[in-house]
Parts: sequence; structure tokens; C-alpha cells
Amino acid sequence: MAEAQLQDYPSLFSLKGKIAVVTGGSRGLGLHAASAFLQAGASKVFISSRDVAACEEACEALNRLPNRSSPDAIAIPVPADSSNLAGVTQLFKQVEKHTDRVDILLANAGATWAESIDTHSDEAFASVMDLNVRAVFNTVRLFCPLLEKAGSVQDPSRIIITASVAAVSVVTVGKIGTYGYSASKAAVVHLGRNLAVELGPRHITTNSICPGYFPTKMTDVLLGLPGAADKIAGANPMGRLGVPEDIAGVVVFLASRAGAHVNGETIAIDGGALWVRGELALLDSLIKL
Repeated sequence: MAEAQLQDYPSLFSLKGKIAVVTGGSRGLGLHAASAFLQAGASKVFISSRDVAACEEACEALNRLPNRSSPDAIAIPVPADSSNLAGVTQLFKQVEKHTDRVDILLANAGATWAESIDTHSDEAFASVMDLNVRAVFNTVRLFCPLLEKAGSVQDPSRIIITASVAAVSVVTVGKIGTYGYSASKAAVVHLGRNLAVELGPRHITTNSICPGYFPTKMTDVLLGLPGAADKIAGANPMGRLGVPEDIAGVVVFLASRAGAHVNGETIAIDGGALWVRGELALLDSLIKL
């Protein structure tokens, strides 16, 4: 005899009244996610990046969305340079002026560097690690009190870390080797697992997403090569690159009641390309065009 019954399915993916912070939210995957949060019911979404104008432009665009959950739902610019502790502290203080709780923290800010290992500088490697790993740790550490205040046993607060398929596979080597990027994304995925165990008892979940190839500024170097976008899309089991809805659906799931019992997981969003043999050879051939 089935005792358990699903209650209130219509609200399962709702973010009604939630408050979100999105680092690196002025463009690309962060902006897609911020848009999804607002349309799924979030009341406030704080958008951060080091570019003040980009933050303001992103918020203006988000606040014009016709499908915002309510007329009062708002995107708020909080520009800050998350690559250093002073910038992360500035971000926290700006958010704290508007709210005493945060339901969703999307640690999305990131950077990459592509170069041959023979000429790759220590400074470039360190810069990527600082933003992609240290900044995530410091952002989570500072926002913990606000996340903990919002969370409960049945409805924990959520940390979502934007990693990459580069964290779990070898994506690029040679002339455009992304050594620091790949290492940093692997590190931040494991950081997320540690945070899941540490913060779960404090009613905060932590999960990582690993996007594959999406047309963004970060992937322009590779996808901008002649024929690269079509060839990479053709080699994907799904026959295409990622689109905004692919990111939106996963982050809303993780941030909503539907994902309340998901903790410490890593979700690839790449159409299954991770499991296709020969991807590295394809990328190498594109680089040599």
C-alpha cells in the first residue's frame, strides 16, 4: 500500500520569494541563470561582475523581462571584482545592505587562459586559480550566515557552483591548453563536495554544474575558429551546442523544492559529449586549421 503521496506538485519548481546572488551574472551562463531565477519566481536577483556598466546593462535587460514572476521582482547590480578577497567582501557588503538572507548563491564567475605549456606563465595560472577556486571558497565563506538564516530542514538554501566538463575530462591541450582552467574546475568540484558535507547540517546544499560547449564569450576563442562550432555540434550525441534553456532548467531544478535533497552532486550539461571518443582529436584538428 502506497502511503506517501506527492503534495503540491505545481509549486515543485517554483522559486517564489527567493533571493539569489549570481557572480559573473552580467553575461553568458550567469545571465541565463539569473533570467531563469527571475522568471521562476525569485523576488530579488543580485547580479555581480567586475564591469560596472555590464552589471547595470544586464539588470536593465532582466528588469524588462515580460515573464518575470511579479512586477516587483527585480535584478539588482552589485559590481565587484571577485578575484580577490577585498572584492568578495565588497560584494557581500553590498548585498547585505538590501537583505539579511540569501536563498540561492550561484558561484559562476570564472576565467580561462589558453596557451602552450612551454610559454604558459605562472601569473596566468595563478590568476585563473584565484578566481575559479579561491574566490568561490571566499564567497561561500562570507555568505554562509545569510544562507544559513534562509535555510531549513525541508527547504535548505542552495549553493550552485559553475564548473565545467573540463573538470572531469581532458578538453584542450597543445597550443590552446587550458591547464589552469581544467585544474581549477576539478578543484572547485571537489571543494563543492566538501562544502556539501560541511554545510548540509546547516541546511545548505552544494552542487556543481559542468557545462559543455555553449556559445559564450569564454568559448569564442575555440568556437570562433572556421567551422569549429558546426563540427563540435556535429560530434555531439545530441547534434548541437548548448542553449540558454539547458542551463536554466538545471539551475532552477537545483534551486527549487524539486532539488532539495540533491547535495554534493556534479551534473554535466553537455549533451553526452563527455563520453564521445575522439573529441580531443577533433579539437586538435580544429586548432591546426
